[in-house]
Amino acid sequence: MTLDIKNYMQQLGQQARTASRALSRAGTNAKNQALLAIAAEIRAAAETLKQQNSLDLDAGKAKGLDDALLDRLALTDERIEGMAEGLEQIAALPDPVGEISDMNYRPSGIQLGKMRVPLGVIGIIYESRPNVTADAAGLCLKSGNATILRGGSEAIHSNQAVATCIHKGLEKAGLPTTAVQVVETTDRAAVGEMITMTDYIDVIVPRGGKGLIERISKDARVPVIKHLDGICHVYIDGDAALDMAEEIAFNAKCHRYGVCNAMETLLVDSEIAAEILPRLAKRYATESVELRGCDLTRIILPEINAATDEDWDTEYLAPILSIRIVQGVEAAMDHIHQHSSGHTETIVTENYSRSRQFLAEVDSSSVMVNASTRFADGFEYGLGAEIGISTDKIHARGPVGLEGLTSQKWIVLGSGQIRE
Repeated sequence: MTLDIKNYMQQLGQQARTASRALSRAGTNAKNQALLAIAAEIRAAAETLKQQNSLDLDAGKAKGLDDALLDRLALTDERIEGMAEGLEQIAALPDPVGEISDMNYRPSGIQLGKMRVPLGVIGIIYESRPNVTADAAGLCLKSGNATILRGGSEAIHSNQAVATCIHKGLEKAGLPTTAVQVVETTDRAAVGEMITMTDYIDVIVPRGGKGLIERISKDARVPVIKHLDGICHVYIDGDAALDMAEEIAFNAKCHRYGVCNAMETLLVDSEIAAEILPRLAKRYATESVELRGCDLTRIILPEINAATDEDWDTEYLAPILSIRIVQGVEAAMDHIHQHSSGHTETIVTENYSRSRQFLAEVDSSSVMVNASTRFADGFEYGLGAEIGISTDKIHARGPVGLEGLTSQKWIVLGSGQIRE
């Protein structure tokens, strides 16, 4: 595709800004009709989606993409159905736009409150996962935002096929097809333009590898909602139920490897390490997970590799797990404070006081008690889907769903009051 990237991106921005005004006026029923129509189009196009996805997978294998990236790229029957179900779940959620809260009367007689409103135009830059195209479009649509989606070059055929379904659904619902625009060029200059288009884009959401997100965070002039990586921890406390601990620690690592909410470091209280670690090592061996342990861990599991300082700060996205034995919950939290990316941490314990301490003192976007880190996900949180996970501390934190894609404005209702 030969084109002037700057002019092309400016055109997308202008169209998105115009479409955002139309979406802000659209009622809940129209938005829901569009979501359901898009879901139907995706189901009807399942074979086409898989055919186009196979072109991307073949190209990815030829380029030597690793297994984690290929897994993220693949569109299976289950994932296609998941896209459709996600859109239906979003349609079933309450519409946040126009919601009025905190109304109260002031001494002057005016009535003051807040109304939830769309952000406007959201730019989303992502790698590999073509299902993000549907999830992001659905969330932006329901929250009244126009969106410009720039997927990775490795998923260009898949993303364009999903975009066709989206445009057909929007058209059937009478909404502008420019409300969701998928960038058609793989030229990286398009990203550079997107992140500086302050006249047309209100916020950028990057989803992808650490390098991509660091670059966008560094160069963007548009505000960014982001997380750099997912170095997630499970801490097995001395008062943990060991059967539960085994299942949680196995699921958190092995349910899926190439996802940001997979456990990368297991912390184990020294009181129960000798009992739980051999059990876990046996389970992990069934999935060929490479274990890397601290010196104390290797006394119990002498056959595993030694963990280095770098391991504690690495998001593997692969069947590799670092393990550290710690002296109680304080030491576990110290390790998390030093090495966590602020994504998700879990404590497994039957001790109520320690669980409350962990919840209060661990400063991550999701903190859990007796549950797998894999639950840190928009679907599991009842958001219908997520635009991404935010480890920032302002505006939105954790899985970003509909409410995270809106803001609030003050509204004042009066009956002729003037300020004296």
